[in-house]
Amino acid sequence: MTKIINKIENGDSIEILKRIPDKSFDLVFADPPYNMQIGEKLTRPDDSKVDGVNDKWDQFSSFEHYDKFSKSWLKECKRVLKDNGSMWVIGTYHNIFRLGYHIQNLNYWILNDVIWRKNNPMPNFKGTRFTNAHETLIWASKNKKSRYTFNYQSLKCLNDDLQMRSDWILPICNGKERLKKDGKKIHSTQKPEALLHRIILATTNKGDSIFDPFLGTGTTAVVAKKLGRKYFGVEKDKKYFQAAKQRINKTLEIKDDYLDILPNNKSKPRVPFGSLIEMGLIKPGTTLFDVKKRYNAKIMVDGSLKCQKAEGSIHKVAAKIIGAESCNGWTYWHYISGNDLKPIDNLREKLRPSS
Repeated sequence: MTKIINKIENGDSIEILKRIPDKSFDLVFADPPYNMQIGEKLTRPDDSKVDGVNDKWDQFSSFEHYDKFSKSWLKECKRVLKDNGSMWVIGTYHNIFRLGYHIQNLNYWILNDVIWRKNNPMPNFKGTRFTNAHETLIWASKNKKSRYTFNYQSLKCLNDDLQMRSDWILPICNGKERLKKDGKKIHSTQKPEALLHRIILATTNKGDSIFDPFLGTGTTAVVAKKLGRKYFGVEKDKKYFQAAKQRINKTLEIKDDYLDILPNNKSKPRVPFGSLIEMGLIKPGTTLFDVKKRYNAKIMVDGSLKCQKAEGSIHKVAAKIIGAESCNGWTYWHYISGNDLKPIDNLREKLRPSS
């Protein structure tokens, strides 16, 4: 395993995958060839050439050829995923539906499809179709029973305390981030770091191992390195590989002090407030307060609260007091412990398993 930690290789991804031990990675991010089937050169209205995707690595002789290739790497990626690992695959209408079909046939468990909406897409120069302004990502766990990582709280914080939706508005890779040589793009489909930042933050933890079988110019490895994750990537094209290697070597890790994320309460076992009463951690008749002691409420024997403004659950009464549709009663209500006020959430933690 040490030979594939924080390294990249130049070669065929399927052949290299066969040398990797089972259950090596926590996450796979795959940006495979799209098989875009562009038969003629694209031009703008002024007859200038459109710098699109017409590379040899994206060309397949038939759908059957592409399907065989797709099934091969998807099967190997599943083998090297840990039991609780997950995978992201990105594509366009040219290939994403075929990939989804194979993903399900291999018994991955699809968790979401995410739409990456580009706020600066390439126009449809011929005016014969809608402007293709998005790409689709499939997020899938290794199987239906996988206890995959999803850092819900961090994603919510990243999105100004709103749940992160499955449509992401991000620009395509451009500016200084776009790798160029002699004024020309090194890679036609280089992905923006912002996209990988969100994916890696959402579905891995510090120290996890990430694999990219189609590394390109190294975006996955670069962002993984920045965020304190281990990485291994494979790239077949020598030019892309060298560009990725240089880019990764120049990348600085974010200081470890700043890599902590919010605890993911969604993944913790649910503990009802009534359990605190049943287990004797707090008694009926105890007075609870908001943090500034402006309001108080008495605990009833059934776990409900009663105050002048309302009665009901810890959440319902707190919401009524602040005039909101909902409120997290675990953090709103406090109890007196010695000379201090402490949130009742502290008591809940005592009932949760330590592991």
